[in-house]
Amino acid sequence: MPDLTRPDGATIHYETFGSGPALLLIAPGGVNSEIAMWHNSAIDPTAACADQFTCIAMDQRHAGQSWNAPPAFSYDLAWQDQIAVLDHAGVQHAQVWGGCIGVSYLLRLIQEAPDRITGAVGQDPVGLDHTNSLAVFNDMFQPTLALARSDGPAAVVQAALADPFFMANNAGGPFARRIAADASFRADIEAMPTADYVRLIDRFAAAIWPDAPPYLTVDEDFVRRCPAPLLILPGSDAFHPTSIAHKICADAPNARCLDVDCRSDTKRPATIDTIRDFLRANANR
Repeated sequence: MPDLTRPDGATIHYETFGSGPALLLIAPGGVNSEIAMWHNSAIDPTAACADQFTCIAMDQRHAGQSWNAPPAFSYDLAWQDQIAVLDHAGVQHAQVWGGCIGVSYLLRLIQEAPDRITGAVGQDPVGLDHTNSLAVFNDMFQPTLALARSDGPAAVVQAALADPFFMANNAGGPFARRIAADASFRADIEAMPTADYVRLIDRFAAAIWPDAPPYLTVDEDFVRRCPAPLLILPGSDAFHPTSIAHKICADAPNARCLDVDCRSDTKRPATIDTIRDFLRANANR
């Protein structure tokens, strides 16, 4: 279970499963984009693909065991973390499978390092269009902000200690993992003036969920010339609009969308076969 240290001091944790051509896994979960999220997914690539691929699953900064990152978030830092994981694992070329926010991550990764990524599976892509609004994404931060404003950052610390999994306990804030694990950071948050903490959370929310429709991390022109083959598994809710998945498939030159119910009990086995066929076809491009 390797860890690597980034130039800003962040520790990035990753784990490998299986053997064969490399498959980088960028987990669903928004702020909690961490390895454990795959094990609760309708299709867990560490189980579905490890017999033929080296699955390199990572905790994004602020998530899982990569909790010690400085509070500022940016997708510039994130894609460089992902390349650093490939470098640390000794991988020159890989495919990538991202879920939820992981699709935003993988599109940016392909844009920045097209020579490193030979294909991508995008599961439940997030995005902004006529079917939703930025409020859908920012709502998760409202319990954090409300608690901080009413009772101060010390109350947020207590919420984080009670349950440091932000997606299940929004009151604990996006730094809950670090609050629970790092006594010095916990003391800094407790001592922070409420207005400063509110600004910190507002900046984090705007960075991880930018007002940049439709794809959040790349523009439409890039997707129209995306060099990597894409296999897209559409979502079906306001956070993961089906229309965003269909737009990716309409815009990208080499993309295919599966059915929106492709992970239903009856279709899941065929979907796994389709994903495995796609990964084998693009492993050595």
